[in-house]
Amino acid sequence: MAIRAVFFDLFETLVTEFADGRRLSNRRYDYEKLLGLTEKQFKGEWKLRQERRMNGTFAAFPDVIRDIAAANRLSVEEDAIEMLHQGRLNEKRIPFREIRPDIIALLEALRERGLTIGLISNCTPEEVAAWQDSPLSAHVDDAVFSFEARCSKPDPAIYLLACGRLRVKPDEALFVGDGGSDELEGADRAGLRAYHAFWFNTYIESRFEKLKAPGELLRVVGEGGREAGA
Repeated sequence: MAIRAVFFDLFETLVTEFADGRRLSNRRYDYEKLLGLTEKQFKGEWKLRQERRMNGTFAAFPDVIRDIAAANRLSVEEDAIEMLHQGRLNEKRIPFREIRPDIIALLEALRERGLTIGLISNCTPEEVAAWQDSPLSAHVDDAVFSFEARCSKPDPAIYLLACGRLRVKPDEALFVGDGGSDELEGADRAGLRAYHAFWFNTYIESRFEKLKAPGELLRVVGEGGREAGA
């Protein structure tokens, strides 16, 4: 069947937060001073709220911090919360500053082949605050952010929502991602054809075909927007 749309994951697929195995932001926060929690305690609390952060239960980053403080019966200054908030906004802008040329070239080539391009990202508001100003946004026809959709990968609902917004059937679409959040299995269950983006994050394994460079996707879609061999 003809492929009409390609959906991409965002982080570690179109942009990366790492270089040479290290986080670009060089993240450093004194959680004990700001919140009264050790870094290990904070990370545990943060992880406990993963799904609720992604599905929009928490409206914004400060709400997460307030919830963590309340759960631990801590009194936290609003200045400390805002300091953490601004720090997170700054670090999440970094991946959008420079987009790899081969990523842009891929998106342009897909457009030239008549394909519609979508984005499906598990994210929170502060993580994509720089999206609209990024060169990527002009190359994407529609972006589904989990916190707005109120559901997240690998729930089939978010893939079906994305397909509906671009008016394509799941079997007319590809999904390309690095495999985090079990997103490739989710796409497959929703009826999309999943491909493993293996150019930034090479640590996740999956049963799906690996694409070791962005341009390899062009072989998959083939000329005229048809999957090779279709």
